[in-house]
Amino acid sequence: MLQLSQQGKAYAFGLAAVLCWSTVATAFKLSLQYLTTAQLLLYASLSSWLFLATILLVKGRLKSVFSVPLQQYKYALFFGAINPLIYYLILFQAYKLLPAQEAQILNYSWALTLTLLAIPILGHKLKLQEAIAALVCYSGVLVIATRGDVLGLEFSNIAGVAWALLSTILWALYWLLNTRQKGDPLNILFLNFSCALPMIIIYCAVTGELVAVPWQGIAGAVYVGVFEMGLSFIFWLTAMRLTNSTASIANLIFISPILSLVIISVLLEEPILKSTVIGLVLILGGLLIQKIKGKSEV
Repeated sequence: MLQLSQQGKAYAFGLAAVLCWSTVATAFKLSLQYLTTAQLLLYASLSSWLFLATILLVKGRLKSVFSVPLQQYKYALFFGAINPLIYYLILFQAYKLLPAQEAQILNYSWALTLTLLAIPILGHKLKLQEAIAALVCYSGVLVIATRGDVLGLEFSNIAGVAWALLSTILWALYWLLNTRQKGDPLNILFLNFSCALPMIIIYCAVTGELVAVPWQGIAGAVYVGVFEMGLSFIFWLTAMRLTNSTASIANLIFISPILSLVIISVLLEEPILKSTVIGLVLILGGLLIQKIKGKSEV
């Protein structure tokens, strides 16, 4: 009974993380009506930093986070420059240029990108199923990018698609390189944000973004910072630690883009395109193929 109860808690935390992720595409789009990409990054990162600091303070671990070797600060500067600074600037730009439904689904191809980048970076071998998964997944990307006009190759917004795909590369690189970091993930994330915030402030100052902004933009940025950059991470980390089946929890991710489309349709009043649905099916299909265990290699 205890094991079942623990697994039930794992599902609850996993679903809570999925719910957070399902709302952020809408939050991004609404916030960008009032803020520039840099302003959204600044206020969201600050909100996330304060949220994570509060969590660590309550746990009595805030002081110990900074009691790390100099080498750890070097890592934090490097990874903080990738996430949140560069990654979210690029991701928000994709949302600025694309409908929320297209940007968020394109972003879900990052899991396939991670597998492909692991080949040159970690020396992994490409399995036949992974090659097939990549073809299926990126055919879905092509359907979304062309809004169904695959043969004509008429891209709806090639710059927006490029930013969205670049964000998947950065996110995959962030997690691949993070495998070398040791320590508590929450501590590491907070230290990364601590090092990134000064860089974000300097970037905003240089680009003239440190100006008064509407309260609606601040509210949206706080939501993004707490739920996308902070709370979802804690929920997911807790679920992964409680579960006795990592695969079952990981499969919950597939709910997120579907639920996100519903929220986008209702709150943003975006008509969901047929090409978006087809692309989503192909991308999720590719990710499912990737998860099938097989021995064939290319």
